[in-house]
Parts: sequence; C-alpha cells; structure tokens
Amino acid sequence: MTIGTAATPVIDCLQYANWSEKIFEQLRAGGVDAVHVTIAYHETFREAVINVGQWNAWFERHRDLIFQGRTGDDVRRAAAEGRTAVFFGFQNPSPIEDDISLVEIWHTLGARFMQLSYNNQSLLATGCYEAEDPGITRFGRQVIGEMNRVGMVIDMSHSAERSTLEAIEISQRPIAITHANPHWWHPALRNKSDTVLRELTRSGGMLGFSLYPHHLKGGSACTLDGFCSMIAEAANRYGVENLGIGSDLCQDQPDSIVTWMRNGRWSKQMDYGEGSADSAGFPDQPDWFRDNTGFPAIAAGLAKAGFDASETAAIMGGNWLRFYDTSFGPQA
Repeated sequence: MTIGTAATPVIDCLQYANWSEKIFEQLRAGGVDAVHVTIAYHETFREAVINVGQWNAWFERHRDLIFQGRTGDDVRRAAAEGRTAVFFGFQNPSPIEDDISLVEIWHTLGARFMQLSYNNQSLLATGCYEAEDPGITRFGRQVIGEMNRVGMVIDMSHSAERSTLEAIEISQRPIAITHANPHWWHPALRNKSDTVLRELTRSGGMLGFSLYPHHLKGGSACTLDGFCSMIAEAANRYGVENLGIGSDLCQDQPDSIVTWMRNGRWSKQMDYGEGSADSAGFPDQPDWFRDNTGFPAIAAGLAKAGFDASETAAIMGGNWLRFYDTSFGPQA
C-alpha cells in the first residue's frame, strides 16, 4: 500500500497549528492530502471572517502546496496534484452567534465542521467541564437540523456525555468526534466513554484519534506501539470503518494561545483544563509525532499492530474520505 495517493489519501481531521510555509511543506512531506483546520475558538462572526481572509491570503501565496477544500473530490484532487486540501471548522459555535441563518452562510464560506460546545455550556450544548449536562438546548436542536440541511458536520469533541448522546440521536446525519480518544484507554475528562463511542459508530459517525498529549496514556511519553494498540482495541470494539485520525496538532503555537483556547473572554483566571496548574502551556508532542512528517510512522505502527493494508488505508484517511463524500452536501 502506498500512503498518500488518490486511492489511499491521508486525512487529518483536526489541527490548530501556527500555520506557515514550513508547516505547509511538512504537510506535503508527510503525505497529508487533507486537513481540517480550526478557524475559530471563541471568535464572533466578524472575527472568524477575518480568519478566513488570512486563509485566502495563504491559499494565494502558497497555491503550490494548499487550496481550500469543500468536497470529498477536493481530497482526491489534492492527492492527484500533490497538494493539501484545507477544510474549515469551528471548535465552538461562537461564529454563528445567536443567528441560525449564519449556519448556511458559513457553509457557503467553506465551514464543514462545527462543535456544538467547547469546554463550557454554549447556546447549543454542554461542554465536558460543566458540572451538570442538561443536554441539547432548544436552539441547539434547530441548529442541528440546519447543519444537517446544508451539509455541515456536528462535532462533539469537547461536549459532555448527555449532550453528545442527544446530538447523535437528534441528528439525521452521522456526526463526528474529530479529536478524542477512548476513556477506557486514558481517563482524561475530554476522552469519550464506551457508551458514546458505541452509539457514535453504530450510527455511522466518525472518531478521530487524538495525538494531543493530555489525551494520551503516558502523555508526551506515549509510545507509538501503545497508541496503535489502543486503535486496535477500538477496532475490535467498534469496527474499523468509523475510525480515523484527528491529531489535534498545535504545532509552533506560543503558550499564550492556550489562554485563548481555554479562557476565551469568559474568565479572568486561568482555566487549566486538562493540563496541571503548574503547566499552563502546550505539552511536548511524542517524539514520533512532532509534526506532519510523522504520519508515515503512524501507518507503519498500524501495520505492526496487526492491521492489513486496506484497514490501515481506511484509518489513515479512507474512512474520512467516505464521510466527507456523504456529509458536506445538502441533505438528500
């Protein structure tokens, strides 16, 4: 099997890197044909549009390396042309503010994923750090319906248990958890329960395995063998066809960005989230995945863990491509 071709694309379904020509070149060196990038955490509509403007400038300046992706066919085009298709997404519903009409507008601008909540309660759903989880709100139900209609994926990566299960039930299209790991492997609060993962995959939804150290057993010292053995156990429990990679790579970001991610504008005190109080910055990546050039190592690790060539190709990107093909267009 050749990784990173139109037949077997490599897709990373979540990154929040400090984007640069160096990282765009590393995407190509690692054979990454498509990447879902975070263009908003707590930004308002106008602020997120400014981020789109920055991406438009990068698309123009680095057209030999990247272009904006909107459909699954753009992944195939990227693989054929030796470029990377970039898909937009939000880690919080802030860019739609309290206006449901902005869902369609954002889809027109290229947004293909939106988390219904980050770590806190939002207007749509509950985040995983709240003490109580009342589930999807009335507004959230309306937004789920609108996201289904236009072809924007519901992402529950940072959402709490009841909200996630309700989103799976309410949505008429499969949802995604783009970047998290099983709680049974590593009990980080952000990782997902067996109940959630069974319902997610049973309904056709996708799980992207995270490489963010706070989500890994052993943290920065997590081994490639350990990570791939976890994926093998997940495949035994849930099947291979709904598993992929969502690295949550935050490469080259300054530690000050952690404050924006966790605090936004809602807190005057540092919200340490999954990190410890004496480590407010980004943790070190495992030495086998420091940047996008580490993707071939993951493919090799999956093969070593017992996956055959077709299964490895599916996890590395084939499953996400199938999901992109059926998720990004208007509801049938």
